[in-house]
Amino acid sequence: MNVAVVLFTSDLRLHDHPPLRAALSSCDRVVPLFVRDRAVDAAGFAAPNRLAFLADCLADLDAALRDRGGRLVLRSGDVTREVCALVRECDADEVHMAAGVSNHARAREERLRAALEAEGRRLYVHEAVITAAAPGAVLPASSDHFAVFTPYFRRWADLPLRPVLAAPRTVPVPDGPGSEPLPRRSGAAGVSPGLAAGGEREARALLTRWLRSGAARYEEAHDDLAGDATSRLSPHLHFGTLSATEAVQRARAAGGTGTDAFVRQLCWRDFHHQVLAARPDCAWRDYRARGDRWRSGRDAEEETEAWKEGRTGYPVVDAAMRQLRHEGWMHNRGRLLAASFLTKTLYVDWRIGARHFLDLLVDGDLANNQLNWQWVAGTGTDTRPNRVLNPVRQGLRFDPEGRYVHRWVPELARLPAPQVHEPWRLPEAERARYDYPAPLIGLADGLDRFRRGRGSE
Repeated sequence: MNVAVVLFTSDLRLHDHPPLRAALSSCDRVVPLFVRDRAVDAAGFAAPNRLAFLADCLADLDAALRDRGGRLVLRSGDVTREVCALVRECDADEVHMAAGVSNHARAREERLRAALEAEGRRLYVHEAVITAAAPGAVLPASSDHFAVFTPYFRRWADLPLRPVLAAPRTVPVPDGPGSEPLPRRSGAAGVSPGLAAGGEREARALLTRWLRSGAARYEEAHDDLAGDATSRLSPHLHFGTLSATEAVQRARAAGGTGTDAFVRQLCWRDFHHQVLAARPDCAWRDYRARGDRWRSGRDAEEETEAWKEGRTGYPVVDAAMRQLRHEGWMHNRGRLLAASFLTKTLYVDWRIGARHFLDLLVDGDLANNQLNWQWVAGTGTDTRPNRVLNPVRQGLRFDPEGRYVHRWVPELARLPAPQVHEPWRLPEAERARYDYPAPLIGLADGLDRFRRGRGSE
């Protein structure tokens, strides 16, 4: 009997899982393994919302494996040490895993390969498991990655994707390897009260419902803050409870302008992964430095805290920040507005905002979170790096009835639109009835400060 270990990372599913399928094809038994990587904890990435969602995902994965005659083995510690120990326990010949793009993921693969080869065993790393197209699958003529989205999308759209793989009917697992108890959602402290449920079953049901009833409206409604017309699949794509390849294939099969727009958003995810794969240091360093003189000191710190708390005095920004704290998730238009306000109105370093988002977002990962922040800050791939989103105009456009603000900023719930987007314009006596702060800074003053700091006047 020959045995393979399948190391699950950001691919916590059974449907469309190339590493698992390859292991089942080449060996008689497989050991599905997840290692709680202590290096992730040490780096500060073990955020409560993601730990709670992860607990859901692992429980669901284990249940699905048990339905097929298998089980999930959980270990904690250094990934290389734990994998090698398990390989020795079950005398496995090979290990299969999905390719990653971050510095941490690549270093983990290199250490694991070297350790396994030293013992005469092999590591197989599978591409296009976490993304629909592998980084490097499409390249421009003179670079190792695309730096602008539109030409990347044109090439990506023509790229043949691999077939979607069915979930295996059986997963035979040897009896021997022991497992730690699976974590429970209730064991994570500080979880957002409105955090969504995780797991592959939830992801697949959500995709099916959305393609049937929500996707047709996506192109026209995806920026509607109160309409909540986005798929809400981003946490499942982050944890891999849903295959990006399958999401693209099923959306394309459904057809229509709404699903076309959705597929374009999935391409943005692949785009950011291929940028990070080519430039892994841009997780924390400017992709394109602009000579910024970011504000620091007491005033900047106090204003940043007000931004985190949703007390900036700009209702649509505050609504977005409060949604983040309550749900561990934020509408994409809200993310753009909140990031633009911090980096270009308050002129605070994008890394501070990105770190706060990573502390709370259930879908927070380096490729999408950091590079979206850089795009908004103008240090990333945006071809208009000095654009500034006006929160008043954006609120009037994308929350015209004020329903998003009314939900998340209840102290303004009785103030109708359009006044709810500019409460500081109310007569003083009326404004005093609302327990809501004055703006931290005037928009014109913030714009002037940003332009001077960046030298773009």
